[in-house]
Amino acid sequence: MQLVDSQTEKNQTSNIASALGLAACALLGTAPAEAQINKDWQFDTAVLYYGETDRVMATEAMINANKEFADEHFLNLRLTLDTLTGASANGAVAQPNVQTFTRPSGNGQYDIQPGETPLDDTFRDTRVQLNAQWTQPLAQDYTVSGGVHISKEYDYLSLGVNGNLAIDFNKKNTTLSLGGSYFSDTFTPEGGIPKAFASMPIGDSESAVWDDTFNSTRRTDQDDKTTTDLLVGVTQIINRRMLMQFNYSYSMVDGYQTDPFKVLSVVNNDGLTQDYQYENRPDERTKQSLYWQTKYHFDNSIVDLSYRYMWDDWEITSHTVDSRWRLLLGDDSYLEPHFRYYQQSAAEFYQPFLNAAAPLPQFASADYRIGEMDTYTLGLEYGTKLSNGHSMSVRAEYYTQQPTNNGFEQPGALASLDLFPSVDAVVLQFSYSF
Repeated sequence: MQLVDSQTEKNQTSNIASALGLAACALLGTAPAEAQINKDWQFDTAVLYYGETDRVMATEAMINANKEFADEHFLNLRLTLDTLTGASANGAVAQPNVQTFTRPSGNGQYDIQPGETPLDDTFRDTRVQLNAQWTQPLAQDYTVSGGVHISKEYDYLSLGVNGNLAIDFNKKNTTLSLGGSYFSDTFTPEGGIPKAFASMPIGDSESAVWDDTFNSTRRTDQDDKTTTDLLVGVTQIINRRMLMQFNYSYSMVDGYQTDPFKVLSVVNNDGLTQDYQYENRPDERTKQSLYWQTKYHFDNSIVDLSYRYMWDDWEITSHTVDSRWRLLLGDDSYLEPHFRYYQQSAAEFYQPFLNAAAPLPQFASADYRIGEMDTYTLGLEYGTKLSNGHSMSVRAEYYTQQPTNNGFEQPGALASLDLFPSVDAVVLQFSYSF
């Protein structure tokens, strides 16, 4: 599931948050959690709803628990459950006629009406994820952290470990953070993994030869990939009101990165589909990113501004600007507007369709998520402390993703069809801490 960020971005965010924790507390004039000797469990819970218009819907529940077992020795546990339903784009282009597709499992087919973006409405998944993290001092001004990760979906298993070393110096006004993680993922998609550029079989799925026909397009039942992430970060307290963070991250992904559920339309010079072929992506990817974040505490508000630049050897580059402005409503509540802008260039092998008259490329994918796009997120959060000492918050956001054509000519019938439809979604979240 990819609501906002990739798994790598989530890992980076986690490391950034760890490094920012101590310095942010000092900036805001409060004691960090590590300095509060509290042997009781502390819980943060949240329920999130994400819904795209006529597409994917997701519901996620999370519980995060922290406990101090000795001075500055902490255990953090997080359990996440989410479900996804709805329709997902299969990669094919819209056509002026009815289109028929075989479901990824090979069991049954579905039709798409003229002019509509092909969506597979059988998209279903449930994920259970558990993270455990231990943090403790290693020596004076040195803090070490290590953790494990396990995530299980119907057709996907992810196992991971991570570690982080934080070094304080300059009278604890500067923190150097060194982190790394390693993930091993296994894919077991329903219907198996298709052969690169094999034609999608379409026909009578009840016939005696259907199973053999469908299986002839599969190369294996499962595949895997590994991801290694490295991060170097510096957090600097500028003054009693201002905090700044800089990070550099390096990520290496090796193994199966093709989406087994995505196809490409093969069209003729009139823009009419002649075939559907399964996509193929490189099995290696190296990503790098630079991240900057600044927080400033005014008398009655806190401004949080960040920028991230990412580039990789798939020739994808992205720019992310994220801003939050927390307005303090007295001592017990706040209102926080949020705006995020994301711009991405297309992968070198991205193309919305294949031309039947052109040679077959080595790699190709019509997945709009690796195409050129702009996205905007606009939201508002309200939080307050309750009379019993607990706290709660509610957040509502509107998200729009606008894919763009980065130079592809749309021949014949495709010229009058929308091959790059926008994706709009709402996000609702309720959080409670005790």
